[in-house]
Amino acid sequence: MTTARRAATKVPALARWLLAAALLLPTAPQAQVSAPSLPSTRSTSGATTAPATGQQTSAPAAGQGLSLPALSAGDMISTSRAGSATAAEGGPIAVGPIGEPGRSPGPATVVFGSALFTRGGPAASDTPNPNYTVLPGDRISITVWGFVEASIVTTIDTDGNVFIPQVGPVRLAGARAGDVQRVVETEVRRVYSQQVQVYAVLLSAGQVGVFVTGQVRTPGRHLGSASESVLDYLARAGGVDPGRGSYRDITVNRGGRTVARIDLYRFLLSGELPPLSLQQGDTILVPAQGAMVGADGAVRNNFLFEVTGRTMQGSELIRLAAPLPSATNAVIRGTRNNQPFSRYTTVRELAGVQLMDQDVVTFITDSPPPTVRVSVEGSRIGPSVLITDRDVTLCTVLDYIAVDPNLANTRGIFLLRPSVAAQQARVINEAMDRLERQLFLTVSPTTGVAEVRASEAQLVSSYISRARRTRPEGRLVVMDRGGRCADVRLEDGDVIVIPERVQTVLVSGEVMAPQAVLWRPNMSAQDFIRAAGGLAERGGDNQLMIRRASGELILEPTEPPQPGDELIALPRLDPKNFQLTRDLLNMIFQTALSARVFAN
Repeated sequence: MTTARRAATKVPALARWLLAAALLLPTAPQAQVSAPSLPSTRSTSGATTAPATGQQTSAPAAGQGLSLPALSAGDMISTSRAGSATAAEGGPIAVGPIGEPGRSPGPATVVFGSALFTRGGPAASDTPNPNYTVLPGDRISITVWGFVEASIVTTIDTDGNVFIPQVGPVRLAGARAGDVQRVVETEVRRVYSQQVQVYAVLLSAGQVGVFVTGQVRTPGRHLGSASESVLDYLARAGGVDPGRGSYRDITVNRGGRTVARIDLYRFLLSGELPPLSLQQGDTILVPAQGAMVGADGAVRNNFLFEVTGRTMQGSELIRLAAPLPSATNAVIRGTRNNQPFSRYTTVRELAGVQLMDQDVVTFITDSPPPTVRVSVEGSRIGPSVLITDRDVTLCTVLDYIAVDPNLANTRGIFLLRPSVAAQQARVINEAMDRLERQLFLTVSPTTGVAEVRASEAQLVSSYISRARRTRPEGRLVVMDRGGRCADVRLEDGDVIVIPERVQTVLVSGEVMAPQAVLWRPNMSAQDFIRAAGGLAERGGDNQLMIRRASGELILEPTEPPQPGDELIALPRLDPKNFQLTRDLLNMIFQTALSARVFAN
């Protein structure tokens, strides 16, 4: 048999032994706070020995808090942190409003007011609104019946009158459209006081041509009704150009003089528009855009705001941007004297700052919360959410969690910490990245070895694709074998898990029938293995591991399992059966432990 054929026969063994071999490694990304041996202990029944006096106290009654001895400051084991900031070290944050969770807190790119002209210009209406002021050129329908009869449809003349036969001229210019009926009826009854009925209505307003020019998208002459507002004519002209036009100093010129100045911000913020009826030949002028100041971060209005003058008071920007209650500080970035400029202020100080053209103000939260939110799961009595001070420790919090000592396994308490889960995921991904580089960059000396490595690479690549979907639980071991807690400081989002007392031991790994076995006194590890059907073909008598309910791992145990423990039978392996490196085995071991998955 050639070398290539002999090597090829080992490829199926790789897939069979892949996970089993990994369990032999002694390291894992599972976080653990170790507790050294202390004079005080907590028994399984709940009896406690006070660390100061050494006097034994009785077990707590149902509903009492967990009173566990804490580690002294000198007993804590310091560990190095790999790169990421802790909750206390985290920098300022900028979170958008809860009504728009998907909005990016980044720089503002939209000019405040540009949403006014996102649709096309309106069509001229034939029916004016009741508040429209009647002007020369408008069409009126008048019907008179009774003692005399008349029906006319006419246009208001240049003097503002309409002529009714047998009545004479009636002035309507300047009246409201809703008052036409009353005005005509009053004039008719001056001549015919009785037995005459009148019906009068304004049919349509006359079309007027208005020039719209300046910084608009389509300047020119636009036709519409005199009853329409400046906004309607601006919309027909495509709206104010948001990159060049002003929303705050629009003028209406008539006969060479300015008859109105319009600030669209007043309309956007309070609904105010000047009462103006446009006439034939009027000109709406949109001047060049003024100074702009941007607001982003923790604000409700993430826009670019136009300044009425050359500068904007910080208080005005606060009013326009509406910072969220969580905003405590602001970062101002801009240009002063042709040099980059930045300033860091509180929101209160910002109110007195003069902001210049092209300044950008980022509102942030730069004050750490004084409390953290901790959840409690498992066997407990009372609330499942606790709000505590930032500097509180686990042992202190446990004193305020009520449990039933007959149901709660106080020796198996552990933490689920999101930051630890993220670190575990990073370690696994880094190991998989190293393995991928090794798989695809290793040079094979012969063709036979290349074929074997290609087969191995295909198997490992399939495993890597599944392993990348692993979601570590972030378990933090905080209890020692004597039931003492490590006085670790709690972080926001921590979950304190208090397991239930159980009377079983889970037997898994290389056994014939993995199952939960009822715990009995004086049972040894071999007794539990026999209760699970004995060792499988790859099992080894001296290769056992115990995982406590708290998550603590014990390799080569000298004591039998306790209720709630997991007894894992590790495989017996020959390293010569493998073509892969230690990185692969380390990666699989880390993945299995962080996800708490052990398969046969």
